[in-house]
Amino acid sequence: MKIPGTLYIISAPSGGGKTSLVNALLESVSNLEVSISYTTRAPRPGEKEGVDYHFVDEAQFKRFKKKQAFLEDATVFGHYYATSVTWVTKKIEAGIDIILEIDWQGARQIREKMPESIGIFIIPPSWETLEKRLRLRAQDEESVIKKRMADAKAELEHFDEYDYLILNDNFSNALADLNAILRVRRLRSGIQKRELAPLLKDLLKQPFSN
Repeated sequence: MKIPGTLYIISAPSGGGKTSLVNALLESVSNLEVSISYTTRAPRPGEKEGVDYHFVDEAQFKRFKKKQAFLEDATVFGHYYATSVTWVTKKIEAGIDIILEIDWQGARQIREKMPESIGIFIIPPSWETLEKRLRLRAQDEESVIKKRMADAKAELEHFDEYDYLILNDNFSNALADLNAILRVRRLRSGIQKRELAPLLKDLLKQPFSN
């Protein structure tokens, strides 16, 4: 019997560093994939269709939503974002762990439909660091940066809805913390009993005579 994968929800205010942490995690952890969201915003420089996002227009997005094709959806900075319910379900059933990088709105929707999902919130060390990270990205105009900073507080107000909090002050430490959460989940007795079934069966055989 295939062991179902785990759905991890990772949220953070813009500039919190969640994407960098997830990318680094993917390089060191097997059997783990990131869900590629649908969005109506235009691609940023260097972003690729089907790799970073599925870029669709508003009409396409609304058609998909009407067909209940999304596990969750949200409006962020005037653009629509959503997660494919079919893709996530198939991956989980195939035993693959999935990461969703979404905001608190989407996270709340996911928990209502999949309460077994694991929520992780990335905490920035300070407002100054958050603003510095946003400016170093050089992807947004000044007005957008100010709005992201204002919206970061609203995002942070929902930190207590998550199972784990990670402080992203030192990148290596934050990555180790993130890795530890996945590691501990995979070591749970229910999962290990199935993963190690042949070995456990062999070990339980009496190896000697009375």
